[in-house]
Amino acid sequence: MNYKYFPHTPEDIKEMLSVCGVDSLDGLYADIPDSVKFHGDYDLPSEKSELEVRAFFDKIGKEDKQLTCFAGAGAYDHYSPAAIPQLVERSEFLTSYTPYQAEISQGTLQYIFEYQSMMCELTGMDVSNASMYDGATATAEAVLLAFNNSRKGDTVLISDSIDPKTIAVVKTYAHFHGVKLETFSSLELDIEALKARLANKDVAGVVVQQPDYYGIIEDFSGIADACHDNKALFIVNSVAADLALLKTPSEWGADVAVGDIQSLGIPLAFGGPYAGYMCSTEKLMRKLPGRIVGQTVDNRGQRTFVLTLQAREQHIRRQKATSNICSNESLMALYVTIYMSLMGREGVKEAAQISFDGAHYLCEQLTATGKARLVYADKPFFNEFYVSIDNRDDFYNRAIDKGILPGVKVSDDGLLVAVTEKRTKEEIDELVGILKD
Repeated sequence: MNYKYFPHTPEDIKEMLSVCGVDSLDGLYADIPDSVKFHGDYDLPSEKSELEVRAFFDKIGKEDKQLTCFAGAGAYDHYSPAAIPQLVERSEFLTSYTPYQAEISQGTLQYIFEYQSMMCELTGMDVSNASMYDGATATAEAVLLAFNNSRKGDTVLISDSIDPKTIAVVKTYAHFHGVKLETFSSLELDIEALKARLANKDVAGVVVQQPDYYGIIEDFSGIADACHDNKALFIVNSVAADLALLKTPSEWGADVAVGDIQSLGIPLAFGGPYAGYMCSTEKLMRKLPGRIVGQTVDNRGQRTFVLTLQAREQHIRRQKATSNICSNESLMALYVTIYMSLMGREGVKEAAQISFDGAHYLCEQLTATGKARLVYADKPFFNEFYVSIDNRDDFYNRAIDKGILPGVKVSDDGLLVAVTEKRTKEEIDELVGILKD
């Protein structure tokens, strides 16, 4: 029988342990406190046939309760065309081989190139890498790019209306790279105060999110000019699908555009795998982490693709690399490339418009009950909004009992509610009916 991957033999394990300087696997984990180790027996059934294994997991799967999803906060229940899973498994795409040798990796390199081209069109930026682990790490990498790009600045200003999960990741990166972080309000922007802070010349970059964590479409007028006047980079984080209708990061004057591509057809899946995008101006392209694929011609004049614009240190000499991210979420980049190809420019726009319309209809219906109030009533939102609800937990639990996940709990009585093109009027009306009862 042929195996793609060979299991370790006892001799392999003994040799590896010897290199580590320990005698056993227990010795390898000796530094882990005994109190957190599992000492029981694993509840694993005896050997089974393939048919029995499938039946076993089918039975477990039936215990899961499928909910109609109105939750968002960074991961959204968007439509995914049925053709995608079939196409991603084509042999020219689905490979475990790293595309350093262009002559045997043209399928991988081509779809990465196409992905980059589509992300540049979506964001309006000059160049895209392919890709990052997720939107949070893409944002953190942009912070490091700004820090490393600055000659004097050691501080990055980050909006307090960015997704808290993203801020947490950025803080971790910043802590271990010596970057100082300061929060500011972009939602209630005081542009003069921001200009005064930037005038100190110690700021390397400014980070904002569009739409922000609460789904609000923020106004970034003047931020880019203020940054550039003081040699700081302007970084915009966005949900990728929303850019089909919203003003692009390029139109806001961004130097770097980052975010998650999950909204481009990648199904919800227990937190992943997703992927992050990272695009920049041409001036910064050699400082981007990850991979960049370029188009050229071979010795017969045929169109070909190669890794380009980056030193090999980025991939094999990590201590000297631009970033410690030298890989990418290539399968997910392929997934969204096929998604955008199938949907087309107008299809992606239509999905975003349906999401926008559905969210505003739901918000109107919820607030009309008198039991829900839009927290930022004076701010425009896209397909997600933040409401405070009377007896929020009771409403939430009743919705769950009816098979609906009504949103993400925030604050004591708040709910962050998202609508995508998958949510029907009947589903929306059912959720509103639960609040009315």
